[in-house]
Amino acid sequence: MPLDTYRVNRGPASKGWGIEPFSGSSRRHRNRDGDRLTKSGATPCDGGVIQSGILNPHLLALLARVRHTNTIVIADSMFPSWPGLVEVDLSLVYGIPTIPQVLSAVLANWKCGAAWMASEFEGSNDSAVRDEFRRAFGAVPLVLEPHRSLKLRVPRAMGLIRTGEARIYTNVVLESA
Repeated sequence: MPLDTYRVNRGPASKGWGIEPFSGSSRRHRNRDGDRLTKSGATPCDGGVIQSGILNPHLLALLARVRHTNTIVIADSMFPSWPGLVEVDLSLVYGIPTIPQVLSAVLANWKCGAAWMASEFEGSNDSAVRDEFRRAFGAVPLVLEPHRSLKLRVPRAMGLIRTGEARIYTNVVLESA
């Protein structure tokens, strides 16, 4: 028999717990229309699952922990691990996802007040890449600073989001508004 044809029976304390066959026809396991319900009370096709926006539970948990003026890092695939820093690795293959893709998803769901990138980004990437990043930032104020200064911001961050980004000097520090 399939697993959903059994249910846990909570009997009196003297009898304890048990498992008994279940036909699935009980009224309390169906909605008004007679559709079978899951444990949460939803029908199997209701979803109950996030179906838009950020789907990664580790990324959602990190973003939920960030408070006013806390920072997070969105890093390329080569960025070093940082001891004590929560790391969410989104990298799939070299180049996927890119930092602008992750930025777009994060900024659509998270209020950002400021962003920092290495000033070396400008001289190391062509105008198409720079424009792609500007579009991803939208109205978020961007400050360019030397790469070494940017790395000094990392230990104070709440977490690091690693991407598959392959382009040089594309790491970003975001500060919540």
